[in-house]
Amino acid sequence: MSDEKQLTEVEHIKARSRHLRGTIEEGLQDRTTGALPADDTQLTKFHGFYQQDDRDLRDERRHQKLEPLYSFMLRARVPGGVITSKQWKAIDEIARNLTGGGLRLTTRQTFQYHGILKHNVKPLIQGINEAMIDSIAACGDVNRNVLCNTNPVESDLHKEIYEDAVAISKHLLPNTAAYHEIWLDKEKIVNFEEEKEPIYGDTYLPRKFKIAVAVPPHNDVDVNGNDLSYVAIIKDGKLLGYNLLAGGGMGSTHGETDTYPQIAKSLGFVDKKDICTFAEGVVTTQRDFGDRTNRKHARLKYTIDDMGVEEFKKHVEERTGVKFKKAKPFEFTMHSDRFGWVENADGTWNLTLFIEQGRILDHEDGGPQMLQGLLKIADLHKGDFRMTATQNLVVAQVAKSKKTKVEKLAKEHGLFREDASLLRQNSMACVALPTCTLAMAEAERYLPDLITKLEGIVDKYGLSDQPIVVRMTGCPNGCARPFLAEIAFVGKAPGKYNLYLGGDGKGTRLVKLYKENIGEEEILETLEPLIEQYAQERKKGEGFGDYCVRTEIVPPIYDGRDFHKNPEGFLSSGI
Repeated sequence: MSDEKQLTEVEHIKARSRHLRGTIEEGLQDRTTGALPADDTQLTKFHGFYQQDDRDLRDERRHQKLEPLYSFMLRARVPGGVITSKQWKAIDEIARNLTGGGLRLTTRQTFQYHGILKHNVKPLIQGINEAMIDSIAACGDVNRNVLCNTNPVESDLHKEIYEDAVAISKHLLPNTAAYHEIWLDKEKIVNFEEEKEPIYGDTYLPRKFKIAVAVPPHNDVDVNGNDLSYVAIIKDGKLLGYNLLAGGGMGSTHGETDTYPQIAKSLGFVDKKDICTFAEGVVTTQRDFGDRTNRKHARLKYTIDDMGVEEFKKHVEERTGVKFKKAKPFEFTMHSDRFGWVENADGTWNLTLFIEQGRILDHEDGGPQMLQGLLKIADLHKGDFRMTATQNLVVAQVAKSKKTKVEKLAKEHGLFREDASLLRQNSMACVALPTCTLAMAEAERYLPDLITKLEGIVDKYGLSDQPIVVRMTGCPNGCARPFLAEIAFVGKAPGKYNLYLGGDGKGTRLVKLYKENIGEEEILETLEPLIEQYAQERKKGEGFGDYCVRTEIVPPIYDGRDFHKNPEGFLSSGI
């Protein structure tokens, strides 16, 4: 355990928060500012929302002697990304009435609202609650939204595996009544000291915690980018149980070589009946051994790397009273979505729609009316919607008789994009500017334009039929999981990015820095000859990232502790 004198300030904020209550209620009533007190902005994350301001307007407002244009971003908790048509219509109405307009599908397989003014936060949370959705533990130092494969090949098993993901999420929810007291006007606990957090304790986890459930051969949830992942083991159409992987994570800090992205490590196989027991065992081990003195060293990946896998497993087994079994074999082939129509085992159909960077808007300039289109589909469709971990949307369990009408509506409203190249379909970006406080460069607003330029290069060399996974983030925290891409751009400064290469197109290998702090012109000048070489020299079925590793453009990285190392004999100009 950490010496209390060394604890970070966030640890002290949590300790004195009265189980996440703080002074949030009082701050909401203060109409002299659009912001909340600084301590409370740490606590509101546990309630699912972040305070932000429009960085595009900061200078202008400062010159006008106005405070920044504060607003809030709220992320819902939707385990497995599944919502009903009725719920979709409810969250659409809330977006129109209480936010800056529109929805954003996230890499955590849920939706976010942006541009919420302070006085609208409580009505918004009450609105999603009426739709049987909440935002508790969507952010903060707790287990966050649990991911689950949305469109597995073994489609008849989706319901069972999805229900397992929901069970894990429910088991790891905070026990505090603060959320219900503050937002839903439930009766307040008089003596909060009697309120217990059996899993998290009074100061919760040292840092955020992420869980995913995958169904091979598709790794659309990027199991290696999560703190804890369950890989479904299926034999003869039956779910046997899960392999557990732990210690993955994407975040790092520029210039600090003791921070790094990491690949999750195998712990072993567990029976289906023990999934929540092991989830709690892993979480409580991290609670007690994670670093609370340095938030940059507080994720589970560092705990496991410092402790060692076998020692970590021993602690988990002691807490669960159950031994890990030998891991069973599995294989991933891709970590992108399967677009278009896919038939389910029961004769219904799933339609995966490409939603570029996850933005769903009714464009005012005469562009696609995406929200309207999805409302019309929700009126027609009696199945469910499934948000994917790569920011797309599945219209699931569509009756065969409704396929034509659903597809027609999707095409009419810019949701069924037959013009989207494979390069574009395999791209992903975080929000970044103007609202993210951590962003150093653009991502969501810029990547579509850069993809257009890269499409010209790819087409020039006859590679338009080759999927290449491209991801961009505005900073190295890695919300769009760039370090598992084949080509990654990570913001370093306005208009400047670090270029990384070498992921394997299925999320099981990290990228390696190739060039540092470059702008668009140098990005294109760097990538064109590499893409030309790839077109001429690739082997049958070889992906771009695999080609970069085979030809020693970059070394293969399977352990984050090698992420910053500079091996000799490689062509990389950035290391």
